[in-house]
Amino acid sequence: MSELHWQKSSFSGSHEGSSCVELAAGAADVRHLRESDDPSVTISTSTAKLRAFLLSAKAGEFDHLT
Repeated sequence: MSELHWQKSSFSGSHEGSSCVELAAGAADVRHLRESDDPSVTISTSTAKLRAFLLSAKAGEFDHLT
């Protein structure tokens, strides 16, 4: 997936080596996520599913898991 343009989360540290979530837009409606400390592992999903997940996380729907 080296052809993808990975974007670092704005909530991640700015110094080199800080772990963060990165996001890339793929072909059509596909979005890719990866953790910066293990970039060989990616998760791919649709824009709508990613949006639903992010809205749910922001609303605290997964807080009971921590």
